[in-house]
Amino acid sequence: MLRLQSFGEGYSALVIGSSGALGQAFCEALRSDPACAQVTELGRETLPKLDLECPDSIAIAAATLAQHAPYQLILLATGILHGPGLQPEKSLAAIETESLQRVFQVNTLGPALVLRHFVPLLDAKGAMAVLSAKVGSIGDNRLGGWYAYRSSKAALNMLIKTAAIELARQRPKTRLLSLHPGTVVSPLSQPFRGAANARPPEQAAVELLTVVDQSTAQDSGGFFSYNGERLPW
Repeated sequence: MLRLQSFGEGYSALVIGSSGALGQAFCEALRSDPACAQVTELGRETLPKLDLECPDSIAIAAATLAQHAPYQLILLATGILHGPGLQPEKSLAAIETESLQRVFQVNTLGPALVLRHFVPLLDAKGAMAVLSAKVGSIGDNRLGGWYAYRSSKAALNMLIKTAAIELARQRPKTRLLSLHPGTVVSPLSQPFRGAANARPPEQAAVELLTVVDQSTAQDSGGFFSYNGERLPW
């Protein structure tokens, strides 16, 4: 049974992107934790709704949920890699403005606004974690390709690192983390090589929550894999 230790008894959690495979798994895992008093879900179909491609919805959702703050744990379980008319680029010749803009809106610009509007709702001793990706590591990039996805996740990591530096001056016990979930059984990973070895989202959610739970304020701004390994920028 999952039992997180670092948030105290009766903690409140907020999962943004709760309709995705990992978002749903996070909600289920947190509801199984006897120490968790409440799990609030946010997404494109909830009330209030939060759509990363609709910036106004981010501010409105935060203002609506402010009455229930503080949250001891906030998870941003969102991301886009492919979709109708959108595929990872294999070469420079495949780069298109519209695709870049959409990927950055969901993976970087929207999350930046989530940080702006939801960090004030976070408990001073709480943690906020966002789903990044190992392919967003510049130091680990050996294969190339996937220009929009790689660069949008690298930019997301910089946002987390920069925000963590600012928060360390104001709220030194707050934790902000970038997380690499690994390959998880989901619509995002299904079309790609490695999907056959993907882990169930339920397993990945528990692994990622354990990484967050075991982190300290000194880890804030860090980039971690689901197994707790610190990843290179």
